[in-house]
Amino acid sequence: MSTANIVDTVIRHRRSVKPAQMNGQKVPDHLVQHFLEMADWAPTHGLTEPWYYRVYSGDRVKSFCQDHADMYRQAIPAEKFAMATYEKLLHNGDKVSHILAAAMKRGDNPKIPELEEIAAVAASIQTILLTATAHGVASFWSTGGITHHQAMKQYLELDDRDIVMGLIYLGYTDNSFTDGKRIKPNSEKWIWE
Repeated sequence: MSTANIVDTVIRHRRSVKPAQMNGQKVPDHLVQHFLEMADWAPTHGLTEPWYYRVYSGDRVKSFCQDHADMYRQAIPAEKFAMATYEKLLHNGDKVSHILAAAMKRGDNPKIPELEEIAAVAASIQTILLTATAHGVASFWSTGGITHHQAMKQYLELDDRDIVMGLIYLGYTDNSFTDGKRIKPNSEKWIWE
């Protein structure tokens, strides 16, 4: 299989696998480090490299989930609090191997628009997801709970100008990676002139 075919296959087989669908098997730390090393090659305007990851593994996965659930309980007004959401946040780490908190750390170059920094981090995250797929590791990019709340930003010790981009759950699954589907036809997504 050519390199181009391999890349095409990985892109087509990348699927979101929710934490509850993972099986508890641990991903070797060195493999997660490899995913992060590959993510470092994302495009970045002005070489600002604004991506920042905080990795939770081992016992810290469960404690992070407990902290996330507790932050949700404290941050959400009582009338909007949902016990089902609290429980889900609490148990998201039960079957995952690692959780990566992804953030955009704003650089000092005011000429680089914030949107471009966000896009660079999104590209970095996609690189992690694709690299994980290539290695047979399931992944899920989540912005649930209070990911975008000030409490999470403080928890991750980020500055006011930084943005939490999501949580990446990594693990193995007993389900196979399959081709996905798209709803809208390509004819509605681009115009070739």
